[in-house]
Amino acid sequence: MRRSRITAYVASLLIAGGLALTGAAATQAQAATGGYVALGDSYSSGVGAGSYTSSSGSCDRSTNAYPYLWNAAHSPSSFSFLACSGATTDDVLSGQLGTLSSSTALVSVTIGGNDAGFADVMTTCVISSDSTCLSRISTAEAYVDSTLPGKLDAVYDAISAKAPNAKVVVLGYPRFYKLGTTCLGLSATKRSAINNAADYIDTAIAKRAADHGFTFGDVRSTFSGHEICSGSSWLHSVNWLDITESYHPTAAGQSGGYLPVLTNNA
Repeated sequence: MRRSRITAYVASLLIAGGLALTGAAATQAQAATGGYVALGDSYSSGVGAGSYTSSSGSCDRSTNAYPYLWNAAHSPSSFSFLACSGATTDDVLSGQLGTLSSSTALVSVTIGGNDAGFADVMTTCVISSDSTCLSRISTAEAYVDSTLPGKLDAVYDAISAKAPNAKVVVLGYPRFYKLGTTCLGLSATKRSAINNAADYIDTAIAKRAADHGFTFGDVRSTFSGHEICSGSSWLHSVNWLDITESYHPTAAGQSGGYLPVLTNNA
């Protein structure tokens, strides 16, 4: 290849690379300068992370939650933090979509766990036998197969309709337990089944998110090594003094587990 052709080829690569970088920068700038709306359940509101805002009442929105941290780091043109403890897909549809608009640039959401009976599954597994725990998980997984996809579709369709220009990041749920270790509390059978259930619902959520053109933010990798029984847990185990915090991310789980996933996908 002659020198002039080599020079032209290298120049074309540099231009293409520059355009790609410019496009990525523009996408990040849009997310940072447009409006950000944080929807979802307790994993987005920050239950378990402490420092709850008084104005959020029983929704328990924390200043340590990943939406609050992302807002502080990126200063979007507007920030609407509507995630609420205990929220289901119906709750998102009825009470969390009011601030979405064509100017919304970024939406984050965790939803589906409460629809599938998260609290009852964990209560059953804590107080009942292995077989009863596994049976309750099986019932939850059947719901994830039969009913949850339609519930998620309704939420995702509504988000798309109200915020057609937004980048939507659907974040999943972490596995709760580090397996293969000696750990007080639930049996190894229960711990394995609960982890499998987390994978099960994450797979379903990721599929529905992809079918709507949304980005799925998988937090299982960031929580790896920080599960319950790891010795460096970013998740609360059973907290008998504040039972609502049980099996929710700590402040470290929000900043180290959820925030990087949103940041990398926003």
